[in-house]
Amino acid sequence: MTDRSATLILFGATGDLAGRMLFPSLYNLQQDGLLPQDFLVVASGRSERSDAAFREDVDLGLRRFITDGRYEAEAARRLTDRIVYCAAEAGNSEQFAAIAGRVKGREDNLSIYMSTPPALFAPTAVSLSEAGLVTTTTRIAMEKPIGHDLASSIEVNDAIGALFAEERIYRVDHYLGKETVQNLIALRFGNMLFEPLWNAGHIDHVQITVGETVGLEGRVSYYDGVGALRDMVQNHVLQILSIIAMEPPARMDATAVRDEKVKVLRSLRPMNGEIVRQNSVRGQYGPGAVKGEIVRGYADELGHASDTETFVALKAHIDNWRWSGVPFYLRTGKRMPARHSEILIQFKPVAHSIFARNGPGSALEPNTLIIRLQPEENIRLLIMTKEPSLDRGGARLREVGLDVSLTAAFEGQRRRIAYERLLLDLLEGDPTLFVRRDEVEAQWQWIDSIIAGWREAGMKISPYAAGNWGPSSAIALIERDGASWYE
Repeated sequence: MTDRSATLILFGATGDLAGRMLFPSLYNLQQDGLLPQDFLVVASGRSERSDAAFREDVDLGLRRFITDGRYEAEAARRLTDRIVYCAAEAGNSEQFAAIAGRVKGREDNLSIYMSTPPALFAPTAVSLSEAGLVTTTTRIAMEKPIGHDLASSIEVNDAIGALFAEERIYRVDHYLGKETVQNLIALRFGNMLFEPLWNAGHIDHVQITVGETVGLEGRVSYYDGVGALRDMVQNHVLQILSIIAMEPPARMDATAVRDEKVKVLRSLRPMNGEIVRQNSVRGQYGPGAVKGEIVRGYADELGHASDTETFVALKAHIDNWRWSGVPFYLRTGKRMPARHSEILIQFKPVAHSIFARNGPGSALEPNTLIIRLQPEENIRLLIMTKEPSLDRGGARLREVGLDVSLTAAFEGQRRRIAYERLLLDLLEGDPTLFVRRDEVEAQWQWIDSIIAGWREAGMKISPYAAGNWGPSSAIALIERDGASWYE
């Protein structure tokens, strides 16, 4: 771990992410005594504002987004007093000189956070370098996405890599900061119960679902032309998959963990036109109802017809010894019936049932492990048990769930915003929960194979009504293998 940073330069400070997540996270870290005493935030956006006006905006955001009665006016003032504002646009040397003036004498161990469109990453970094703000101790964090395909990802990585060493580049995927995603590692490698069974010999298939109830929600300019595959599968879904499927790392550090994740991503079976016809579904929501509210279709929200998918389902294979023959069913979409992120591990049935001759009620269901990441954090194991009776006609069995609610188990402990962990790790120089360059490029390589396959196959969009779990073809994708989506 490198020396701690006491100065954060935040680009995109007037944006939604900064207001909802970044400043509330800094507030919580301050309240826990985790920020340096001399901590300074240099906030930057395109518009001109005074320090006082920007601090007032930050305070309004804290009042709105700090929940559970944690907001305190005096604590908010202590944080906003640490914030100064400088307008800056990439290429404007005078504005970047002003930023340099704000941090004069604090150049060692600067942390830079880019909450901006990806097209601004490299130009902003160049302007920082020209202003003398990029040194061998400077760290830079960049919000996803890193490019829109493999070629553009390489271009961004090359441009940033020309100014920063790889160990100083922190690519952000906020899912990796979630407590329950961290718990996936603890569940797998901290419990002897699961690891011996975590392979093709005992697991029938895996399901990963990331459902959203929202539609475009003000993201029209970004989302159309990007779609669910690039927006969600390329980062969040593949990060979850890599943690579920990776080999045990030698130790819990950045290099060991990320080495094993990359191996999984490189083992994903590429797709072509023939494979995507059988193993993928593209969908787009139409008018419908979500949680009892009538909503418009995607094209209506957009204002014109579009070929952008708002739903994608995939059947993926990982070609290695651990997972040979085990399908991974992935799905994500907008305007789903519920907002949740969930993993299902379907174990194989017992090799031989001693209850098979006991008549009705003796059928065995294979064990199932369900890991809910959001909104409720829960782990559920479905097992077979005997119903209470005298068993005159033979034992009657029933599937019951063993539930572990992490919210209940750790009642009284505040559930942290994912960005609290990520910002603290950036300031302390710990890259474990950030995405390495080879991870990003391995993700894009697989995603590009799917997009090329869609073009080759002429894959069309399948409509689905808002409030449903995607098109009917997504149900067929899994049910023709004798399985069903868990809902």
